[in-house]
Amino acid sequence: MELSERAADFFESVSKAANAIREAVKQDNYIYVFSHLDADGVAAAGIIGKALYRLDARFRIRITQWVDEKIVNEILEEKPQMVIFTDLGTDYASLLRQKAPEIKVVALDHHQISEPHDDFPCVNPHVYGIDGAREISSSGIAYFVAKAIDETNVELAPIAVVGALGDLQDKYEQRSLGGLNEKIVEDAKSQGLLTVEKDLILFGRETRPIHKALASTTNPFIPGISGEEGKSFAFLENLGIKTKVNDRWRALRDLTDEEKRRLCSALAEYLISKGLHYEVSNLIGYVYTLVKEDSWTPLRDAREFAVLLNATGRMNKPGVGIAICMGDRGAALEEANKILEEYRRTINEYLEWIMEKPGRLKELENIYVVYGEDRIDDKIVGAISSILSTSLPNPEKPLIAYADVKEEGLVKVSARTVDAVVAKGVNLGEIMQIAAEKCLGKGGGHNVAAGAQIPIENVEVFIKLVNELVGKRLAGEKIGG
Repeated sequence: MELSERAADFFESVSKAANAIREAVKQDNYIYVFSHLDADGVAAAGIIGKALYRLDARFRIRITQWVDEKIVNEILEEKPQMVIFTDLGTDYASLLRQKAPEIKVVALDHHQISEPHDDFPCVNPHVYGIDGAREISSSGIAYFVAKAIDETNVELAPIAVVGALGDLQDKYEQRSLGGLNEKIVEDAKSQGLLTVEKDLILFGRETRPIHKALASTTNPFIPGISGEEGKSFAFLENLGIKTKVNDRWRALRDLTDEEKRRLCSALAEYLISKGLHYEVSNLIGYVYTLVKEDSWTPLRDAREFAVLLNATGRMNKPGVGIAICMGDRGAALEEANKILEEYRRTINEYLEWIMEKPGRLKELENIYVVYGEDRIDDKIVGAISSILSTSLPNPEKPLIAYADVKEEGLVKVSARTVDAVVAKGVNLGEIMQIAAEKCLGKGGGHNVAAGAQIPIENVEVFIKLVNELVGKRLAGEKIGG
């Protein structure tokens, strides 16, 4: 079935969700929005928040790492008249519906789903054969719903682009967005809010001195350069690329085409010398620029904007990210810049800690494991696994990283792999779900990126199970049911 045919049914579900939200606002219902703490979740919450604000609705937004029975029970106590879940497991929306049928529920989610839900508006691309890992993110779903509520919300299209890039959905040719995300990009371009061009993809290409941009880049992760300003500076000097002209630092946008070619070739050679062939293709690709945002701010480049949102969520300041998505460019942006710097320092410290001793990152038969235990913040373990997953000696082995959540008696697990492994039949969402349930926990997600929460005492059994399940899928064996 063509995307256009599948999309017709998808957009019908979008329309139902928009109507339900509009009707709830008309009835002056108090609305809770629950969303995930990563860039896509914060962007989705910001988009729905702005749409509700424009309707003069009564609402509150809460960002959480996951939804569990404890949070469902808290909702039951507070008795909102409607709950909107974005970028969180649809199954808990169903659980809330069962426990409190009087509460209206809407789910806007792009994670793999066990079965469709007919008793409440549920917008999930997987129900319609659309891949939620690469064709549409939760912020994209939130955007389509917001646009269906009121066409004015088309101006929120760039935020959905940011969310998709934050969820690493740039999996099409030369790191471009495709599928339904392409429709959002076209909306943003048609409004004069976004430009798309090919360039070197470095973090801070618009905003940072070139040596700092190089040191700040973690996708691709460049060992010995990422996180190392001094070494980045020396790398550029050796290439004869001036970092300053007339006492003014140069950003990537200031380099000549010839200097960019030289830098790209040198980085490619360097990555290959480190055995990181996969990473070379990530050096050049499509760059998404939010043209109405000020130059020299992290909101100008969509990938940098996504990292900023991720930082606010993972550093326990998601309200700052939501305020920015809803239009605040004053105090919120100032605070976000500080949060971003602290986040980058924290990430680099964790990466150094992992590499310091061999036992902290272990290679098993079919997977790599990062033993974060009580050293890595459970809210940041997902970011760490994303960075490390494509800079491993063998990127075709999935990586799982975990961190303790001692107050809950759980470990938070984050799993990542590359598309080449998915093509061999590995579905991390399925594997996390099966292994977690066998260990008295919960798991799920996408085929390339997934997660789980399991009791601390079961972590070794869980790792062993995941290793076995990945091996079985690579051997072409079935693992479900």
